[in-house]
Amino acid sequence: MKLTHVVLHRLNLPLVSPFRTSFGTEHTRHAMLLEVVGPDTHGWGECVADAEPLYSAEYADGAQDIITRFLLPRLNPNKVVASTLHHLFAPVSGNPMAKGGIEAAVLDAECRLHGQPLSERLGATKTRVPSGVSVGIQNSIGELLDTVEQYLAQGYLRIKLKIEPGHDVIAVQAVRERFGDIMLQVDANAAYSLADAPTLAKLDPFDLLLIEQPLAEDDVPGHVELSKLIRTPICLDESIHSVRAAVHAIEAKACQIINIKPGRVGGYLEALKIHDLCLAAGIATWCGGMLETGVGRAANVALAALPGFTLPGDTSASARYFHRDVTDAFVLDDGHLTVPTGPGIGVDPLPDALKEFTVSSHTISLV
Repeated sequence: MKLTHVVLHRLNLPLVSPFRTSFGTEHTRHAMLLEVVGPDTHGWGECVADAEPLYSAEYADGAQDIITRFLLPRLNPNKVVASTLHHLFAPVSGNPMAKGGIEAAVLDAECRLHGQPLSERLGATKTRVPSGVSVGIQNSIGELLDTVEQYLAQGYLRIKLKIEPGHDVIAVQAVRERFGDIMLQVDANAAYSLADAPTLAKLDPFDLLLIEQPLAEDDVPGHVELSKLIRTPICLDESIHSVRAAVHAIEAKACQIINIKPGRVGGYLEALKIHDLCLAAGIATWCGGMLETGVGRAANVALAALPGFTLPGDTSASARYFHRDVTDAFVLDDGHLTVPTGPGIGVDPLPDALKEFTVSSHTISLV
């Protein structure tokens, strides 16, 4: 496949409501879309790096610099192949979100060139995927219960509560008592230490699906020890940054479940390898999210349609985050999102929405 240039679009999309986690509070999604263009095709991808290096060491301005100065110059514009990018970019240390953004756009362009949906390229077996929703830390228990009630009324099949020390057991207890036997899990975003095991053990009576990333991302041994002290299944997120990391965690028995985020692991092809590994090892998986626009959401839904994704993911409807998405909105239907069937990711940014939300665009010639 030949490519002539890449356009980096930086967008600001106001969130429907502030999204608070143990890392901080977001009011606006600062998105980066990559548009790859060739004489016979084009493709879209999303780099999911946040504006600030809080969730990970990557951040949007740094990712743009890495993409522009170090990754795109490694491409041969006359022969761009998605499956070779992981090896091609390997000399550039780290920066999986920057690498994953390019790969996503190249995958989309390849699939469009061959008239193939991304879901088919990845090996998907489902035409729609169950949808969960992530509920940020609220100012009060009353606000939390109102928010959860709203999402359940909209049809979400699974509720995930963001927690941190001081906002954990009481919140979970209140939700369980109000809403009964719903699918419920929590996400700590690495906010605890092994010394907090007695507190985390107090979550066991509430029959949670899982507790996501309770300890620091580099503390795999700590997760092994914690799994001996609590009954709630441990799910790893930030700790799983590659297939090798997944192998290590599984062999160490640090988790029973893995949240696979394509941006965190360097792209959809690496995510596919982790999916296959977990499927063979009997480890449950689900597809996480990074407040993506419709571009990244479309690709995530395609990935979530693979057979190993047995738990509802954070593949929420567009309206969960945005008053208006940059693409046609993804809409919840009986608790599910439909997998796009068009070539590639099956969606394109709407020209007027792209214009409305874009704060800057930068074109990089490859020839």
